[in-house]
Amino acid sequence: MSLLAGKLGIVFGVANKRSIAWAIAQAWHKAGAKLAFTYQGERLKDNVEELAGTFGADTLILPCDVTRDEEIASVFKTVAEKFGRLDLLLHSVAYAPKEALEGEFVNTSREAFRVAHDVSAYSLVALARGAAPLMTEGGSIVAMSYYGAEKVVPHYNVMGVAKAALEASTRYLAYDLGPKKIRVNCISAGPMNTLAARGIAGFSDMLKHYEAHAPLKRNVLPEELGATGAFLASDGAAAITGQVLYVDSGYQIMGM
Repeated sequence: MSLLAGKLGIVFGVANKRSIAWAIAQAWHKAGAKLAFTYQGERLKDNVEELAGTFGADTLILPCDVTRDEEIASVFKTVAEKFGRLDLLLHSVAYAPKEALEGEFVNTSREAFRVAHDVSAYSLVALARGAAPLMTEGGSIVAMSYYGAEKVVPHYNVMGVAKAALEASTRYLAYDLGPKKIRVNCISAGPMNTLAARGIAGFSDMLKHYEAHAPLKRNVLPEELGATGAFLASDGAAAITGQVLYVDSGYQIMGM
């Protein structure tokens, strides 16, 4: 029997075929889950439609700007109508203005700080609030984080602070939603060559640094993140909630 047979899920954050969200969506689909997808803006619509369409012509694809409560409400209203319930949710959404990822963190503007936290952290709270009433049989919410939430990573700047807020939000949501058998966890992934990552100065050097210093002497693969996402979505992780799982070839354990 497939690991996620009969499960119904929704994926937020697919941008293209290199997205971590797409790697996890593929793993969920392969394990038997039926998925819906959202896209942010017309610019990404075609990409998401093309990828999600490989799961079947009837795959549910919906617009959603996570900074707009009315769009979030519309998504979950449609999911309720089409699916009836929800078991899985993937939050792989993050953004900070480009200028906030350059120079010094001390120069972060008030607006850049607000936007980064709204899109990258508060959105998890908003999506969990929308999904929870549909998770009538319990569920699993998975969010994507990064080591910059815990330690200083040059050029990550305000995004690291927003990811720290995301991880803290995961713990508080896990506490609130636990009685409903809804689990909330983060995957902290090693650097991946995604659309978002390419906006970080010195990203190619970061990949080389991880490969040289991680215990496994290599970077993480998309399918490995997918496998972790599938595990967290499965009954095998039934007693795991409020946690940050590092999938980074062991880099996080290193002191120097």
